[in-house]
This record gives sequence, C-alpha cells and structure tokens, in this order.
Amino acid sequence: MTHDYEEGIPVSVKIRERLKAAQKRFHANDNIANFIQPGELEKLLDEVESKMQTVLDSMVIDTTYDHNTQETARRVAKMYLTEVFRGRYVDMPNITEFPNVGHLNELMIVGPITVRSACSHHLCPVIGKLWIGVLPNQDTNVIGLSKYARLAEWVMGRPQIQEEAVVQLADLIEQKTRPDGLAVVMEASHYCMGWRGVKDMDSKMLNSVMRGVFLKNSDLRREFLALIPQRS
Repeated sequence: MTHDYEEGIPVSVKIRERLKAAQKRFHANDNIANFIQPGELEKLLDEVESKMQTVLDSMVIDTTYDHNTQETARRVAKMYLTEVFRGRYVDMPNITEFPNVGHLNELMIVGPITVRSACSHHLCPVIGKLWIGVLPNQDTNVIGLSKYARLAEWVMGRPQIQEEAVVQLADLIEQKTRPDGLAVVMEASHYCMGWRGVKDMDSKMLNSVMRGVFLKNSDLRREFLALIPQRS
C-alpha cells in the first residue's frame, strides 16, 4: 500500500507524485482526473483556500474585519476547482455515439458555441464563440448537437492559450467521430489585453483548425466559412 494518505502530506503533493510516477505531464491545459482519488478534490479545495488566504494576506488585504473579503479565499478556491478550471479535475463528459445509419455525408455546422476559458499566462478570462464543421462518412460516429458544447466546455475549462485549445478540441472531436473532414473556428476576447497591458477590449483573436477534406478542398473550406454567421 502506498503512503497516499500519510498524515501531513498535502493532497496536491500526493497527486503530483502519482503523475510523476506514471510519467504523465500536468500542464495547465491537461486533464488530471485519473490521478485524483475519491474525496481528494474536497481536500484540494481546502488546500487551495488556505494558500489563497496567504496570497490575500501578502497583498495586505484585511480579511478579518472587511466583511467583503472574509470568504474570498474560499470563493476563489471553489471558483477555480469546481467552475472555471473544472475541465482539469473531472472526467470527460459521457458522450453517446451512434452509427451513421442514414449514411449522412453532407456538411454539418454546429455553433456558435459560447466558450469560457482563462489564459494560462495571467489567469484572466478568455470568452468567445466557436463553430464546428463536420463532413461525415458512412463510418462516422454521430453525436448529439449538445455534446459538442459539452466537449468544448470540458476542454476550455482549463488555463489555456487559444491556439492550443482549438487543436485540443479538434483532436478530441476527430477521435470521437472519425469524420472525413473537421473544421473548428474560434473567436474570443482576451481579458489579459482588456483588463491589463494595452487595455484594449475591442481586439479579438480568431483562429481555425482544418482537418481532412477541409484542408485539401478549398471549395468546401470556403463553403464552411461562408455559412458561419457574420462574426463581431
């Protein structure tokens, strides 16, 4: 039996040791749910709260007599672990796949899907929309429209950079559905620009990933881009 529950060892250390033993990376945009044991997420919440309280203390914020900040450390810990970065700590949502009985082979577009993430540089919000284009074949697995949104939410719910997030999502959808072609376009505002730095909230980042026939067939690519509603 391992010493996972030896007293005095922070739960974050136990999780990190498991990841290292398995030679798995734990970058900001990785999912580590397989290495978290039952009950540990609650303990991790307590640990993050304690360390967040230290951060507030170091910023000389009075959390004892200021009623507005008395519960801030707990709120922030809960926000990170159970909401905005939830995609790191929970398993992929259950996605039911169906065979392509109708032999669908026409372009399908899903979107706009609202996405919320955070940049891994400053942990500032990244909020935007994405569109997914799929060209199925007779062997393609069909998934419900809402499932694309669930997959996007799971991938984006981690500290990210937009370029990598779109590739991660495309990889996942391609793996789940095996289409002839896949296209993902994302447009988002980055609050690390609007809240700090140049303080420009008008600028947006737009990027795309094209796979299979979307990459090879310029006419199909143009059709997909033309069918996307006018972006802001």
